[in-house]
Amino acid sequence: MSELQKIVVGIRSSNLSKSQTNLLIQELLKRDPNLHKDVFNIKTIKTTGDVHNTHRLDQIGGKGLFIKEIEEQIISGKIDIGVHSMKDVPAQDVYPDLDIICWMQRHKPNDALISNSGKSFMDLPAGSVIGTSSIRRRSQVLSLRKDLSIKLLRGNVDTRIQKLRNKEYDAVILSLAGLARLNLDHLVTEVLEHNLFLPAACQGAVGVQALKSSEVKKILAPINDPRTQTECMAERRVLKNINANCNSPVSIYANINKNNITIQFEIFDHHGNKIFEKSKEDLKENYVKLCDELGEEIINTVGQTKINELDNLKSDFDYTPS
Repeated sequence: MSELQKIVVGIRSSNLSKSQTNLLIQELLKRDPNLHKDVFNIKTIKTTGDVHNTHRLDQIGGKGLFIKEIEEQIISGKIDIGVHSMKDVPAQDVYPDLDIICWMQRHKPNDALISNSGKSFMDLPAGSVIGTSSIRRRSQVLSLRKDLSIKLLRGNVDTRIQKLRNKEYDAVILSLAGLARLNLDHLVTEVLEHNLFLPAACQGAVGVQALKSSEVKKILAPINDPRTQTECMAERRVLKNINANCNSPVSIYANINKNNITIQFEIFDHHGNKIFEKSKEDLKENYVKLCDELGEEIINTVGQTKINELDNLKSDFDYTPS
């Protein structure tokens, strides 16, 4: 890639997407003093998930709703790279010519609760209304507190917090990483630990997507984080093996500690019943084998038909305790 050639970066129009992209560029400029910010030409792209921002995600197509249009523009050559929240990227490859060419260092992947009352999740009064759009979080709430109400909450982070402040909800559950990148983590009432809310695959991770043949990979190499890459590839491999996606009531977290990698996995039904959980550990260089063994165990225990059925919530998203 010539020194003067622009790198066209495709991103969503949300403040979070803009913030994540700015962080990426700032990190690159720190590592390479010969690089100038003017090299990067930011192009905002409206995705299906952004346009249909009041409907349940599983009712408007489910997979890849926040990346499809960005991927299409990479394929067509209109942009060079796309910057994604990796939890939005399906584990199943749609375009074989595309790849995640850079993984930024992952932020703490926990969920976070913001409540109007300042009370923690387990201390919220019965009947309190929880806002979320995640089927995973919905199932986890029901698993722990069937006395709480759940109400669909769509929109960007700013919109969700404003709806909370307008008293449309008593509390909302959001990604801690997203709040931190928007400098809104001071609003957090409680960081939800993994024993209560195990996160979604790749939550807290930002990835850069491009053609496999792209020369931009060399420019991004200084900020690629190998630990994040391995942990997220492990989480995505398990999801791919069981044909699950971001609309499945599935939580998974891979964690590297020295030479070992541990993968924690949970899957729920839509009533909040945990139907399978497992933690497996091996040497980190054996992560592919570990993922494949875990995937096989999940399918043998839960059944592929059952996993596929859980992709779509057949009942109303909103829940009111009886």
